[in-house]
Amino acid sequence: MPVTKIRGVNKVRKRLADGSVRFYHYHRATGRALKGEPGSVEFLADYVAAEESIRDRHSGVLNRLIRDYTLSPEFGKLADSTRREYQRMLNKVEGKFGDLPIAALDDPRVRQDFMSWRGTVAKESGDREADNRLSVISSMLTWAKENGHILHNHVAGFRRLHKADRSELIWLPEHIEAFLKVAPLELQRALILALHTGQRQADLLSLSWNNYDGSFISLRQGKTKRRVEIPCTTTLKRMLDGLDRDTNLVLTTKTKLPWKARYFKAQWEAATKAAGITDLHFHDLRGTAITMLAEAGCSTPQIAAITGHSLKTVTTILNRYLARTRTLAEEAIALFENARSTEFANRLQTAEHQDTGT
Repeated sequence: MPVTKIRGVNKVRKRLADGSVRFYHYHRATGRALKGEPGSVEFLADYVAAEESIRDRHSGVLNRLIRDYTLSPEFGKLADSTRREYQRMLNKVEGKFGDLPIAALDDPRVRQDFMSWRGTVAKESGDREADNRLSVISSMLTWAKENGHILHNHVAGFRRLHKADRSELIWLPEHIEAFLKVAPLELQRALILALHTGQRQADLLSLSWNNYDGSFISLRQGKTKRRVEIPCTTTLKRMLDGLDRDTNLVLTTKTKLPWKARYFKAQWEAATKAAGITDLHFHDLRGTAITMLAEAGCSTPQIAAITGHSLKTVTTILNRYLARTRTLAEEAIALFENARSTEFANRLQTAEHQDTGT
């Protein structure tokens, strides 16, 4: 009978003196050993006792609120990568404010405490990390307010220290050509796939051959849970049809292993550096794809159908990126010069250049 995996349990493998292997289970938060096999009455009784000891110890303090938040349905609906990052930062919050009474969160002065901590984090780990930690605190406090734990979120609306303006950072043809000249084949495939689908890195690295039917790529996005069906361009179809299918995943390392996010990032950064590209990231390919679709004449709903963005988000992205490309401007002037309605404007000259007939 399958055993349901219980969160917060560590499984440790130990080899005994006689050479046999035995597994031990520990409650992660308390370090308490759990007796019996997972799923057994004895095991579950120990687990419940360990959980109750935490609730008793943390009752009425921020640690308890953090635990309730991370066990909530709202937290569970976050993308896996987002949950891991939130949990990492909440662990930092526990270390600093874990014993803070929940009642203190309704005191407006608590904002100053959190902002002061952000200043310390900014000096040690940078503005972006500091802002992100405060943002996670604010998200948790919003959840706590909506669920009746507190009356106010005094962190809401803080002004961020880190301002990342990537509005002009799109991959131009010269960037792509330079990258393809030096990048390993497996990274070239990733670039083409991103450029022709507009999908996130995590979704592309987990893309399997089951998602491709020979004409369409169909997938459910990990972050938004939206389902998209993307018709393959001739270029993308040619690349996909030319790949071996000796693994389940479309994109793999040189040795046919699944990509780990950190390893992919390191390899990608090395390739961009070799290509002389210093200010572009893989994520910028998503904005580049949206820009190219718009330049090709696609409407906002058509772009959203490909990328999985909301209509509002597509519009926001185009407001940032599209005005900074030359393609549409050149096309607009070409239309201006060849339209009957603007013929009079194209004949205009200043008085000193007019033919006087003499």
